[in-house]
Amino acid sequence: MTRQAPAAPSRLDFATELTRWEYAAAPETAQVEIAARYGHFIGGEFVAPAGGGGHFASINPATEQPLCEVAQGSDADVDAAVRAARDALPAWAGLPGKERAKYLYRIARRIQERARELAVLETMDGGKPIRESRDVDIPLAAAHFFYHAGWADKLEFAFPGRRTDGTPVPPVQPVGVCGQIIPWNFPLLMAAWKLAPALACGNTCVLKPAETTPLTALRLAEICLEVGLPRGVVNVVTGDGRTGAAIVNHPGIDKIAFTGSTEVGKKIAAAAAGTDKRLTLELGGKSPNIIFEDASIDQAVEGIIEGIYFNQGHVCCAGSRLFVQESVLEEVVEKLRIRMASLRVGDPLDKNTDVGAINSKQQLATIRRYVEAGVAEGARLHEVNGRPLPDRGYWCRPSFFTGVQPSHVVAREEIFGPVLAVMSFRTPEEAITRANNTPYGLAAGVWTDKGSKIFEIARHLKAGVVWLNTYNKFDPASPFGGFKESGFGREGGLQGLRGYVRI
Repeated sequence: MTRQAPAAPSRLDFATELTRWEYAAAPETAQVEIAARYGHFIGGEFVAPAGGGGHFASINPATEQPLCEVAQGSDADVDAAVRAARDALPAWAGLPGKERAKYLYRIARRIQERARELAVLETMDGGKPIRESRDVDIPLAAAHFFYHAGWADKLEFAFPGRRTDGTPVPPVQPVGVCGQIIPWNFPLLMAAWKLAPALACGNTCVLKPAETTPLTALRLAEICLEVGLPRGVVNVVTGDGRTGAAIVNHPGIDKIAFTGSTEVGKKIAAAAAGTDKRLTLELGGKSPNIIFEDASIDQAVEGIIEGIYFNQGHVCCAGSRLFVQESVLEEVVEKLRIRMASLRVGDPLDKNTDVGAINSKQQLATIRRYVEAGVAEGARLHEVNGRPLPDRGYWCRPSFFTGVQPSHVVAREEIFGPVLAVMSFRTPEEAITRANNTPYGLAAGVWTDKGSKIFEIARHLKAGVVWLNTYNKFDPASPFGGFKESGFGREGGLQGLRGYVRI
């Protein structure tokens, strides 16, 4: 059911109008009543877009139906958000760390309390299976706020130092106003990755969610209201790339933190060059997943599935290049084929679904172009899951290619979908050489039962994160980030705090 919302929603309007849930025994029974239109969150209030920015629809990729409309951010909206963040900065930075920690802790607890609602909304807006939203995205988002709440009053111990004359340095200072631009694959989790360390260090923020998945970021803004976060400390401006560009180019922004494609990351780096803006970029990847003949093959096959088909392959660190030692290649491919045939593709709100909907029509078209290119170049496509797909929505069968050469486009470029390129190797040296033969350096996986081999291989891989006998495991205490064209800077852990303080 759709209702007309006021043109300029207030706090109460947003809290009561966005969605009404009937979420009983199973998520697939959820019934939703959707309001029509929502604005930005600026200075502690939900406001209509300035300057005739207008609105755009947020689409459920599983049904192709609009969930609601959100504001298109303009230069004026971004300027208002930056001014609100700048006004809030002295008081927020001046709070004792233990007081800032209390706010982060309350946000974490409120995320936990509203976890079922947030999980359903994340799945409806983004297309990922409810099981992943429920068990991965929402708990990890809360965990990042909990973790960084613990750091808020320990920054001087985290970054100790002394002047050349031996006297203590002044207290650690925040960077200032942070512009944070997040992608559509993990909307709430990426918001937590950005906001939690920035707030813990005393910064204020202007957050822009992806245009296809803005709704949980707006819910997070509502949570900021509920816990009493001071006005202007967190601002959320929705919109497309034009809004992101306005944030990057705004002179009142002290730091840019961006997660997204390498192509856009390069443009942001060029725009920030010559300014005093700090920059953290977490960009694309074409990560290798290496299986040796002495690995536990059944365990490794599960790691392949987790590495590339989790979240429909919409993962920057997805193990999209599989390297298998020649002696076990046939066994691995056959077991992978059998395992993939059991994957359930369909309604993301069904708790039994393994692979949900592709995030957008545009992304589905991109994936299909890569699949066609792989076939045209001579690789063999395997689509072993022949179950019928829903009539409406953006769907892609999980697949893998064999007979792939390093020069093939499916082995070189990031597809960002459930498509795996399988290649072989003979020696550990060859595995390392082929794994590193990429402009990216975000993540890697190694599978072997020999501990000495694990660490020797990991030592030579040019990747920011190396998983050993597992894949796609995250923890707030572990730094995440890449090398080469996968970006620079780290998020998470002590290293992630470094980008948000002046020392």
